Amino acid sequence: MTPESKEVVLVVDDIPDNIDVMACILSPHYRVKAATNGEEALAIALTQPDLILLDVMMPDMSGHEVCFRLKADPRTCDIPVIFVTAMTDAENEQLGLELGAVDYLHKPSNPAITLQRVRLHLQLRRNNLHLESVVRERTRELEATRREIVRRLGRAAEYRDNETGMHVLRVGHTSRLLGRAAGLPAAECELLLEAAQMHDIGKIGIPDRILLKPGKLDPDEWEIMKRHPIIGAEILGSDNSALLHMARSVALHHHEKWDGAGYPHGVRGIDIPVEGRVVAIADVFDALMAERPYKRPWTLQQAIDYIAAESGKSFDPELTALFLKLMPQVREIGRNYADSTGA
Repeated sequence: MTPESKEVVLVVDDIPDNIDVMACILSPHYRVKAATNGEEALAIALTQPDLILLDVMMPDMSGHEVCFRLKADPRTCDIPVIFVTAMTDAENEQLGLELGAVDYLHKPSNPAITLQRVRLHLQLRRNNLHLESVVRERTRELEATRREIVRRLGRAAEYRDNETGMHVLRVGHTSRLLGRAAGLPAAECELLLEAAQMHDIGKIGIPDRILLKPGKLDPDEWEIMKRHPIIGAEILGSDNSALLHMARSVALHHHEKWDGAGYPHGVRGIDIPVEGRVVAIADVFDALMAERPYKRPWTLQQAIDYIAAESGKSFDPELTALFLKLMPQVREIGRNYADSTGA
């Protein structure tokens, strides 16, 4: 094992001789760093030592204060702290443990016991880090699976009236693009990419005779069609997942209009969640540009003119202005996910 690969133990004591004693015990097995006061210890702790041996009785800043500040800082709170002290009363040990220390060693230091305790707590720390890594990986895998299921369900719904299913991909990427331009947090934009693909999942509950009708829907048929946002929200449910929560909101609100004339609930203005306002623009633009059983594709200029004309009526005017400025990137998304490329 090279010196650089050894675990690091920070020894904090205001008496240099005590540091030398600990260094003699530990240095054959670990890299040892030293601090002679609390401020220095806090600074060195930011370099992420693997364990800290901390004297209690120090001038200016006691070991208890150092421990309190270490545990209050997210950057250092997980570093195990062992108090080293000549104090033997139970109240002192109880206070140290309540502050977050994992153990106590008593002066004068017993080399064998010191090494045993240090090894024990470093092993526990390695085990905890490994478990945390496993949990993060499993969580990542579960989230990736959840995202893939959401993506596939969205495309399954789209296949019913678009044989390639690429519309939902274009809407997803366009929604992320517009969300970024609107200043939404990066994490929300990534959720929007996936959630937007579920906007029409409720179409699963619409009969083919209505969904695939080549002509104009009659009033009764239109009332049935207008139920698909509610059906979509019911399908997606009330899961605690941030992704499914946003997908439900998108499904429910993407046909609401800025002026309140939309459906299913006639929500207006900023009362429409921003993800619904974003997807509304992306969805309508792409639908205008696409061929459907009931329509021929519009030209690019016709689609742009319609979106602009609906600013302040169907669409959030600020988002509309941003969207129109993004047209080169929107068209690039359209080329990258064209229907002719297949599913």
